[in-house]
Amino acid sequence: MAIEWTTNLAVGVQEIDQQHKTLFDKANQLFEAGKNSKTKEFISEMLDFLDEYTKQHFRNEEVYMRSIQYPGYGDQKKLHADFITQLAQLKKEYKESGCNITVILNANQMVVDWLIKHISIEDKKIGVFAKGL
Repeated sequence: MAIEWTTNLAVGVQEIDQQHKTLFDKANQLFEAGKNSKTKEFISEMLDFLDEYTKQHFRNEEVYMRSIQYPGYGDQKKLHADFITQLAQLKKEYKESGCNITVILNANQMVVDWLIKHISIEDKKIGVFAKGL
C-alpha cells in the first residue's frame, strides 16, 4: 500500500522529519517494486537499505531524545528494537519463501502501518516535549 508523508506527520525536528520522509519514500519504492514484479535483487537491496536506514534513523532519534532528556526515551528505544526485530524477520521470511512477492507486499504493509502509527503517536510526543523546552 503506497502512502505519502504529509505535514500532519511532522514531529517538528527537521532532521527527524527529513529521515521520516526518506523512510516513507523507500517503503513506497519497495511496494512499487513488489507490485511491478521487479527483480528479486532489487527488492533485496531495498529491504537491506530500509533495514540499515531505519537503524541509523533510530540511533539519530535516540541521540536527540537523550540530548533533550525526553522522559519516554526507554519506551521509544524498546519500540525501535522491536521494529528492527520484526524487519529482520520479514527479510528472513522473504528469502526463505523463495522471494515471494506476497511476502514483500505484506512486509510493506507492516512497515507502512508501523511508520504511520509510530510517527503519529510516539514520535509526535518527542516534538511536543521539545517545543515545551
